[in-house]
Amino acid sequence: MFATHRRRVLPALLALATAATLALAQQASAAPAAGERFVALGDSYSSGVGAGSYLSDSGSCQRSSKAYPSLWAAANAPASFSFTACSGATTGTVRSSQLSPLNSSTTLVSVTAGGNDVGFASVMQTCVLQSEATCVSAVDNAIAQITNTLPGNLSSLYGAIRSRAPQARVVVLGYPRFYQLNGGCIAGLSETERAAINRGSDALNGTLAKQAANAGFAYSSVVDEFTGHEICSGAAWLHSVSVPVSNSYHPTAAGHSGGYLPAFRSAV
Repeated sequence: MFATHRRRVLPALLALATAATLALAQQASAAPAAGERFVALGDSYSSGVGAGSYLSDSGSCQRSSKAYPSLWAAANAPASFSFTACSGATTGTVRSSQLSPLNSSTTLVSVTAGGNDVGFASVMQTCVLQSEATCVSAVDNAIAQITNTLPGNLSSLYGAIRSRAPQARVVVLGYPRFYQLNGGCIAGLSETERAAINRGSDALNGTLAKQAANAGFAYSSVVDEFTGHEICSGAAWLHSVSVPVSNSYHPTAAGHSGGYLPAFRSAV
């Protein structure tokens, strides 16, 4: 009888112990996020241009409730969340106008910046409206700026972030590779132009990764997440040339939820 009783009780005790262990694990994983003091900095790739659902108080900065910082904050309920990313921001304007929420109690910072420093929008306009040779030349000029000028700009920005938020984990996110080569696009840019634009994106991401490492920051690429979802893939998470024009070459809402959010989450 005692043996039968023990056979019945032991599984129940094991089940209770397992449930208690899972509950403690869930509490432990939730606790750090609940205590986070999160500040989201950067350009339109952080503010959420192209994702829609723009916050009423964000004006021309076009901060979206569907941008990856908003999605992460909604899912993790940090102790505080300051969202200062703004469309059109450069490393200089991030440094001069977005850093005020940072302080010694800030625990987590996200940032995308660098594309506007090297004239990303102008390069894309050139490629859409002008010749193939002019497009490739514009990309090459941008890569020269990425190599020669951008590292110093990033170093200044990252130094300012670290100075204001000395205890924070800082996550620098990169930019997608824009085109799936030999994909489904039958019109628009040539394959040579698409390959040149991807080459520019790769150069930009390489510099971001290097400067983030130099600053002691985490770098999270989004290239893997967007693979199979580039323009010309048939399942794009990026707007091609579109109306409004400001959406062009920016992630859709799916690009933030399926691309940027997982990339950010993996680095937090």
